[in-house]
Amino acid sequence: MSRTTPAIQAEGLTKNYGDKAALAGFDLTVPAGTVHGLLGPNGAGKTTAVRILATLLRLEGGRAQVAGLDLARDAALIRHRIGLVGQYAAVDEILGARQNLYLFGRLYHLSRADARRRAEELLERFDLAEAATKPVGQFSGGMRRRLDMACGLILSPRVLFLDEPTTGLDPRGRGEVWDCVRDLVAGGTSVLLTTQYLDEADQLADRVSVIDHGKVVAEGTPGELKARLGGDRLDVVVHDESQVERTAAVMARTTGNEPVTDTERRLVSVAVTDRVRALSEVVRALGEEGIAAEDLALRRPTLDEVFLQLTK
Repeated sequence: MSRTTPAIQAEGLTKNYGDKAALAGFDLTVPAGTVHGLLGPNGAGKTTAVRILATLLRLEGGRAQVAGLDLARDAALIRHRIGLVGQYAAVDEILGARQNLYLFGRLYHLSRADARRRAEELLERFDLAEAATKPVGQFSGGMRRRLDMACGLILSPRVLFLDEPTTGLDPRGRGEVWDCVRDLVAGGTSVLLTTQYLDEADQLADRVSVIDHGKVVAEGTPGELKARLGGDRLDVVVHDESQVERTAAVMARTTGNEPVTDTERRLVSVAVTDRVRALSEVVRALGEEGIAAEDLALRRPTLDEVFLQLTK
C-alpha cells in the first residue's frame, strides 16, 4: 500500500439486523498515515462499521478496500495487515505484560524467537518494560489499555482500528493512550478511531466523520465542522435562573441568531459573527433590560455542539 493509496476506502456499505439497518449507505475514506475519527450516538453504526472493515462481520452491500486490499475478496490477507483494539481490554489478568505479548505473538503464528523479540520491542515502545513481569490484574487502567494496544500491534499492522479505546479511563489514562496513538501515527500507522468523547476526536483526529442512522451525515477536519456553527459563540451566565429566558430573548434580538439555553447552569449561548461588536451590543442591551450578567465569554464552538446539532 503506497502513501497515496487510502488506508480505508468504503462506498455504500450496508448491513441489516432483521428489519433494522445498522449501516445504510456508509461511505468513508481514511488517508494513509492519519487518524480518522468516527463519531456518532449509541446505535448509530460505529462498531458495526469497524467490525465489517476489520473482517469480523460479513458485508451485505457496497464495497471497500482496507490496506490496499479488497474486503470481499481478500479478507484473509487483510487480517495480516490490520490490528484491532476493542472497547475492553482483551489481555489475561493473571499473566504479566511480557507473557501476554508472547502469547499473542504465538497466536499470530510467530516463531518462539520472533514472539519473544516482538514482545520486548513492544514493552519498550509502550513504556511497559519495568512492569513486564507484574500481573496485569495489578495494572492501572491506562497501563492495561497500553498493553491491549501493544497486543494489537504484534504484526506491525498498516491499519489500526481503535473502538472507543479510552472508555472508563481517568484523565491520566486517557492521556497515556492519546500519546500512544500519536506515536503510532508518527511511525506510519493509519488509525480509525471511534469514540464518544468529543474532545478525544478534537485532540487526535486529522479528519472526522459523524455517523447517524447508519450513514455519514458530515465529514471534515474538526475546525471545518466547528465552522458550520457560524464561527464564534458568545456565552452569558446570569445571576438568577429566572433571567435565562429574558436573556435569551435579548440575545436573539440583538444578534439575529437563536440562542441555546441551559437553565441549570444559568447559561445562554449564541453564535456571533462580528465578535467585538456583538459583545458590546449584548452588554448594552442587557443593561437596558436590567439584567445582570455574572460572566461573559467569547469562544470557538466545541465539537460537542457540532455533534449535537448534526445528530439532533
